Amino acid sequence: MTVFHCAKCGTELTPDLRELPAVPDACVRDRDRDRTTGLAPSTVPRGTHAIDPDPWGAPFVRPDPRPATPPTGRALLMPPHMTGMVSAGPRNSVIVHPQDAPALRPADSPGVHHGCCGPLGTGGPDMACPCGARVATLAADCMGPHELHLHPLRTYPAAPA
Repeated sequence: MTVFHCAKCGTELTPDLRELPAVPDACVRDRDRDRTTGLAPSTVPRGTHAIDPDPWGAPFVRPDPRPATPPTGRALLMPPHMTGMVSAGPRNSVIVHPQDAPALRPADSPGVHHGCCGPLGTGGPDMACPCGARVATLAADCMGPHELHLHPLRTYPAAPA
């Protein structure tokens, strides 16, 4: 079991979470979406976390000419000026259920990184610790995954006290 903290000030950001063995597949079926918000179910259940070994989030770059892997349910909807770009963001971000980090607040207006229903997850760390440090990125638009990524260098895990 693990609690995640802000690397800048040490604030506890999550309750005690159990690690999943792998990142679950995202649910992309329309019938499973929340009827009010249109959001897909969170990629990870409450009370758990998963380590994403792949690059995730900002910055985004043009892909090299190698064949692309087919998009999955966790593919982000990109703003028009970023169509076709791929993540060059950090590996090993920690995915938690968005409600498992209640102290985090939106850092600012997401601008072009906001879809019709919520943040796309493309604008870089957009969720801040109470101390102001940007420590996580929220993907919560109805057209993509619903997950919160704790930045692997801006947060740290600790065993509960």
